[in-house]
Amino acid sequence: MKIDAHQHFWRLSNGFYDWLTPELAAIYSDFEPSHLEPLLASAGINGTVVVQAAADPRETEFLLSLAERHALIKGVVGWIDMETKSGIATLRDFARDPIFKGIRPMIQDIEPADWMLRPQLDAAYRALIELGLSFDALVKPPHLDALHILATRYPQLPIVIDHGAKPQIRDGLGSFDRWAQQIARLAVLPNVHCKLSGLLTEARPGATLADLSPYLDHLHSAFGASRLMWGSDWPVLLLESTYGDWNAMFGAWLGSKPASECADMLGGTATRFYRLEQA
Repeated sequence: MKIDAHQHFWRLSNGFYDWLTPELAAIYSDFEPSHLEPLLASAGINGTVVVQAAADPRETEFLLSLAERHALIKGVVGWIDMETKSGIATLRDFARDPIFKGIRPMIQDIEPADWMLRPQLDAAYRALIELGLSFDALVKPPHLDALHILATRYPQLPIVIDHGAKPQIRDGLGSFDRWAQQIARLAVLPNVHCKLSGLLTEARPGATLADLSPYLDHLHSAFGASRLMWGSDWPVLLLESTYGDWNAMFGAWLGSKPASECADMLGGTATRFYRLEQA
């Protein structure tokens, strides 16, 4: 299967999205499966992993309800309150649905940068491991040292770094070396994977493949194709590009890479990591 390993759906009337304001005009609208289906068909993509965009378990319930009605959704990554017993009970409830694959706390918005290492979260991490679920790490470069400690502390926890950890592409290569070192250090750990998504929104307006290639190349060198997965980050992507253009840009980067590597990055890795049904 060809899989978009990272996209979102939202309905503004749900009221879950305090970050989503009218100033973000390109994405301040409802985005549901009917809007994405023709884009997937044009790109030859068989299904998606839909990822939470709000720190509210009711949004996860909404996404699971969409998955019941739309076969394009192969997996749901949701949200729970990791710091409470009730949150872990919610996790166990969600895990009864086979389409539920894991959780994503919105670490990029949480202070301090090492929040993920709080002892209060240990029960949540252990529950994820027990239930065979995964952990999406929505992080930026300042979080990567703490993420390395986390991944080392829980070697049985499957972790995927969203959006290449959001390197500061728009600022040029001044911060590239530090990011690259941290990524290489994380990639040594076999339980850590990475998504090739969300990079255009970290670049300058009108960015080209030449702007993104150093980052894509380094992620490929560090993780290898078997631990990389492509995602659109649609509809956030629409702040800078279109689904078709990002898909074409990524295809150009794939170029003449071996067919087996392309198959991994375009679906195989996501299928294995998220334990997606092949049908």
